[in-house]
Amino acid sequence: MSARLHADATALLSRWTATSAAADEARRRTLTLLDDGPVATTRAHRLGHVTASAMIVGADGRLLLCLHGRMNMWMQVGGHCEPDDESLAAAALREATEESGIPGLRLDPVPIDVHVHPVRCRPADGEPAVATHHFDVRFAAFAPAGAEERVSEESQALGWFTPEALPEPLADGVVPQIAPALARLA
Repeated sequence: MSARLHADATALLSRWTATSAAADEARRRTLTLLDDGPVATTRAHRLGHVTASAMIVGADGRLLLCLHGRMNMWMQVGGHCEPDDESLAAAALREATEESGIPGLRLDPVPIDVHVHPVRCRPADGEPAVATHHFDVRFAAFAPAGAEERVSEESQALGWFTPEALPEPLADGVVPQIAPALARLA
């Protein structure tokens, strides 16, 4: 468990101005979850845990989405925080780099969204998956010009899409991230 990550998440979400009413409600719910202490940033917290993700935006405004291997839906890259992550932004950048294969991503450290959703998740290696919730703090990441993606073990595919031509099936909560991410591109 990382006391530093917990402190960062609490401070970040306490001062963040949400990008929508739904994101503000998710922000409040996440702060309540964080009242349980640093364990709330780990998958061992069965009530739910904080995760970090990134909407990757290309210089041309296209979005890089992954076809999630287990969920079989298109979404932003991201996932569980690790013990060495010192901040949610660092966790999101690590996940974005690992899952996209793109070196040199630039992450905006101010979240673009917070989304709470039910999942089945393994609390630890070897344990069976249980019903829980991800309290996902989402950031915008910007790919360098000429970036080439590489599919990771967690994805079936990666693809660049314009906001007007998104793939199906699309995971719940992807669309609300698009406008705030593109607004940060400028």
